[in-house]
This record gives sequence, structure tokens and C-alpha cells, in this order.
Amino acid sequence: MTAKKIFITIVSLIIIGLLTFGYIWYNVPFSDSGVKAGILNNVKHKGIIFKTYEGELIQSGFGQGMQGLQSNEFQFSIDDKELAIKLMSMSGQNVKLHYKEYYGRLPWRGYSKFVVDSIVSAEPFDKNKDTQVPPEPLIAQ
Repeated sequence: MTAKKIFITIVSLIIIGLLTFGYIWYNVPFSDSGVKAGILNNVKHKGIIFKTYEGELIQSGFGQGMQGLQSNEFQFSIDDKELAIKLMSMSGQNVKLHYKEYYGRLPWRGYSKFVVDSIVSAEPFDKNKDTQVPPEPLIAQ
């Protein structure tokens, strides 16, 4: 083999390797069985060149090293227009959303590595549900 053939072979292998890495990084889900639950804060259609649907889910709970309740925001993208429109009408409800997590973001898929692909369940938010205090027992005098 000549030096030219060896050089072309090495460059071809590097290009194929980079294309394979790029495909896996941007198109193969890192995780595809995630479900997040919380109150759907908002869903927006935004962007300059690529208009994408972006949403925020407010999750409450206890965090590591924190005392008391804290809220966490889960920011996600939606690549299905019909699903995004449905979620826009569900703002303020308790929802469970199924999502896929990718290694990298693509501008036409959204601003987040988390892409919601379905609604697992939804119910109206009841602000008294989690904050109800049981009645105090009556004390006989």
C-alpha cells in the first residue's frame, strides 16, 4: 500500500467515526423511560430561527441537604405540535410526563436535552390536597 492509500483510509475512518459519534450523540436517546410528575407551569412556542415548544414543570419535594420543602423546575422541549397544543391547555394541572433524554441538543428539536413525547396522566391541581391539616382532637374538660 502506498502512503496515499493509507492516508485516505485513516481520514475515511476518522470521518466515519465522527459521523457515527455525532449521530449517536444527537439522535439516540440516553434514557427513554423517564417520567416526571408535577404541576405544569407553562408551555411556550419560542425561538428566532427554529421555533420550538418549550415547557416547565414544577416539582415539589425534599432535596438532598435541604431542610423543608423546595420546588424544582423541570425544563423540557416538545417536538410534537399536537402534544404541545394539548399541554398548553393543561397549564396549572398535575401531570405526569414521559420524556426521552438525549446526550446533546439540536436547535430544531428544542432548547433542552429532555424531550417530552407523551402524557402519562393528568388531573386538576387541588391546592388544599397537600396542605390540609387534620382537625385537632376535641379535649374533654
